Amino acid sequence: MDSFPEQNPSHYKWGFFYYNPHDSRVWVPKANPVMGMTLNFANPKSLWWSLLLLALPITTALLAFLL
Repeated sequence: MDSFPEQNPSHYKWGFFYYNPHDSRVWVPKANPVMGMTLNFANPKSLWWSLLLLALPITTALLAFLL
C-alpha cells in the first residue's frame, strides 16, 4: 500500500473524486493537504456523509423560504 495514497493521481476519478477501495478511511487529506479533506467515494459511508452535507444547506434554504 502506498504511504500516501491520496497523492496518487490514479486514485482520482475525473481528477476530482478520490476513489480508492483499498483505503478504508472515509475522510482523507487532499493531494495538497493545505486544501483540506475529501471523501473516499469507494467507502460506502461516504454516501451518507454526502447526503448529510447536502441536506444541511437544503434544509436551511427551505426553512428560510418558509418562515
